[in-house]
Amino acid sequence: MSALPEGTVTFLFTDIEGSTRLLHELGPARYADALAEHRRIVREAARTHGGVEVDTQGDAFFIAFPTPGGAAAAAQAARDGLAEGTIRVRMGLHTGTPTLTGEGYVGEDVHRGARIAALAHGDQILVSPATAALLDAEPIRELGRHRLKDFEGAVHLYQLGEHEFPPLRTPGSVELPTPATRFLGREQELFDAVSLVYERDPRVLTIVGPGGTGKTRFAIEVARLLGDDAEGGTVFVPLAPLRDAAATLPDVFTGYDGGSSCPKS
Repeated sequence: MSALPEGTVTFLFTDIEGSTRLLHELGPARYADALAEHRRIVREAARTHGGVEVDTQGDAFFIAFPTPGGAAAAAQAARDGLAEGTIRVRMGLHTGTPTLTGEGYVGEDVHRGARIAALAHGDQILVSPATAALLDAEPIRELGRHRLKDFEGAVHLYQLGEHEFPPLRTPGSVELPTPATRFLGREQELFDAVSLVYERDPRVLTIVGPGGTGKTRFAIEVARLLGDDAEGGTVFVPLAPLRDAAATLPDVFTGYDGGSSCPKS
């Protein structure tokens, strides 16, 4: 890997829109082929315009550029390259002065760039005020003030390019336990559960089985996969401590507080 740029750096964050739904529609084999082509296009665009890949997790990229112009050009090249395929990528650009350590970048700028990208629609490139101020030659559209998850107050956001998109997506928070170990096995059951939700849109999905077989862990993984499409938010409400059935609904709604996906054992 090339040396990461230092000083003032522009970050490009990318993420596939609706990846779980797309996996369901294409099937594992076709999705794997589409994902590989997506990675090739994004990496080629970044390399051509001076970007250095910092990290790749699943279907997301984190790329650093020494100039905002290079980052903007790479984002547009990646979007254009993906136009003929089935995958749509949301992107975010942010310029800052992060701290560079032996493990990579740390600091608020990293989180801010990721949060900006999370608000975008597929094919949309969102830009922070810091980056927008440095892109005088690029077509920039102001989108108003928006809140970023985990940040105080609202900030002005901008769009790179003249494409028309719906209002910025406002994904709800995902408040799920973080298990100590990775989820292994039962991939087919996970696929079946997600497919059931997408195909039938049930108001309630119930997971049943003998005690100790991993129902709660399975429910958490299902909720995590569906969190990207949840309107309002995703929360975990533990019901095991309850001894009075009459307290179930009040407890759910107290912990739920307006979310839209509520896994429970």
